[in-house]
Amino acid sequence: MSEQKIATRIAATENRVEPLLGSTTVAGCDSKIWRWGDDNMLPYALSLIARRSVAHRRIINDKADYIAGKGLAFDEDVPLLGNIVRRANGSGDTMRSIISRLAFDEAMFGNAFMEVVTDDKHSFLSLYHIDASLCRLARDMEHVILHHNWRVYRSSEAQRLPLYPNFEKQTDGTLRSVVHYKDYEPLFSHYGVAPYIAGLDAAAILYKTDRWNISRIDNAFQLSGVMFLDGAIDSESEADRLVRLAEEKFSGNPGQVLFVLRDKSDGDNSRFIPIDSSADGDWPTLHTQAESDLVIAHSWFRSLSGLDYSSGFSTDRILHEYDVALNTVILSEQEQLLEPIRDIIRTVLNLDASSLEIVNRPPTRSKPMYMRVWEARKADGMEYDENDPEQRLFIAQINQNNTTKLES
Repeated sequence: MSEQKIATRIAATENRVEPLLGSTTVAGCDSKIWRWGDDNMLPYALSLIARRSVAHRRIINDKADYIAGKGLAFDEDVPLLGNIVRRANGSGDTMRSIISRLAFDEAMFGNAFMEVVTDDKHSFLSLYHIDASLCRLARDMEHVILHHNWRVYRSSEAQRLPLYPNFEKQTDGTLRSVVHYKDYEPLFSHYGVAPYIAGLDAAAILYKTDRWNISRIDNAFQLSGVMFLDGAIDSESEADRLVRLAEEKFSGNPGQVLFVLRDKSDGDNSRFIPIDSSADGDWPTLHTQAESDLVIAHSWFRSLSGLDYSSGFSTDRILHEYDVALNTVILSEQEQLLEPIRDIIRTVLNLDASSLEIVNRPPTRSKPMYMRVWEARKADGMEYDENDPEQRLFIAQINQNNTTKLES
């Protein structure tokens, strides 16, 4: 898939309001499906961009990881809720792994899909992540169409599932439904839009600057220039042959050489005129600027994606940016993912799932775990009293919990 095609698809997506597929020759479509992108292949293009841009992929990975958290907390007095958290489906996936994949899809596509499976008696509940690139919305806006490859779409190979809260009985006797998560974007009523949509050019610049550096290495940092060749030329075809031979042997990218073949004059005046462009020094600056723009487009933070480690590891900055990200991005995304899950558990299993929460931990600690409460307060410059009864009681409870864990 060429970069030009990707750019065309992105531009078409920005300029058109999700056209309804008609009887056109667009790959992977029929009249009952809404296109995802101008040619229905936008998820494929976004996936390709994420695989080619290093910083872009790192931000998506880290953002999804932070949103998925370190696990889930729940009311221990509801054992069935704990069973779902530890084993959410017949494949053995945990709830955390499903949420992690949903968060990844939403960070990359602005859309995510989760399948819900139960039976007539609601005797069980299974939750499955569905690869968002396999899904398209039906024209009735009440179903999702799944197909393994939308480049060669065949309706006979597609699966049709209802959108939650509707359930439909399948051939295996189960009731199934699909939850569609999507990031809101004005003018887009069917599919969500990736949060970094304004940073696509920045992602492309990062990929191209990396490719340019690789090309320079492959070409041994050869200068670009014009090569004038003197020689006896009998015909234009002979001139073309000589130029092609010279290009195959000496030309590179970058370090491109323009060959000019002219009639031999007195003496041999063949020479190479280098094009020494001072703009080469702007490439690192361009790369850095594109990197910063991409982080902003993702509504993310440099230190949480490892982009500032080369300038020093600042624990204080990482903790500060994590705290800002937690309160501006992470918690809201977690609530968006958990709200339908809590509702599904309540509706299908008649369980109170309000206690279900994602556990968040900072990426680094500013203080060692073995510090006592009054020592930590002292380190922060706060008032402290190592003999305070409340703090001594808290310390005793911590020690008791640690002893219980060691005995078990």
